[in-house]
Amino acid sequence: MKLIVGLGNPGDQYRFSRHNFGFLVLDQLAEDQEIRISQFGFDALWGKGIIAGQSVLLAKPQTFMNLSGKSVRKLADFFKIVVEDVLVVHDDLDLPFGTIRLKAGGGQGGHKGLISIHDSLGGPEFQRVRLGIGKPARRSAVERYVLQPFTEIESRHLPKMIRTAADAVIEVISSGIKAAMNSYNGLVINDLIQEV
Repeated sequence: MKLIVGLGNPGDQYRFSRHNFGFLVLDQLAEDQEIRISQFGFDALWGKGIIAGQSVLLAKPQTFMNLSGKSVRKLADFFKIVVEDVLVVHDDLDLPFGTIRLKAGGGQGGHKGLISIHDSLGGPEFQRVRLGIGKPARRSAVERYVLQPFTEIESRHLPKMIRTAADAVIEVISSGIKAAMNSYNGLVINDLIQEV
């Protein structure tokens, strides 16, 4: 079984904030694959299903971003999922909006949700789908920036980003992280970046 985790913060006020990109992609994936993310436990909303012939668990931690690892660890322990079979979908300040990158392992880039997962799982070997949100001009404005809603222009393009990211997750499950990286890591959604 694979554990697919979308990162975000619970609460309607955060629903369309940049930090909730992972939640939005997981909702799209669940809708496409007819998986209900309706069970509550392990500090998460979660649901089980099949994607590309493989058993998966879709989870949205409800601990708030900084404690995401607490929920991921509980789910991984209960369902006996090894760290290499954990895939985290998250926003990324280091990528411009319109960019998606996949990777396995590596650093956390200061992302508090990833840091929490790394610490809770005891290592960085989990896989990631990184969703570009750009960054503010001033480093001191980062915390406010990630909690703000997408701009009007970004919101118009958001469905395409979400759709592409959901497809990337499916390819990771069906073909493996290396094949998916070959398909998506060179991909730039040009019309999004040019307008934004």
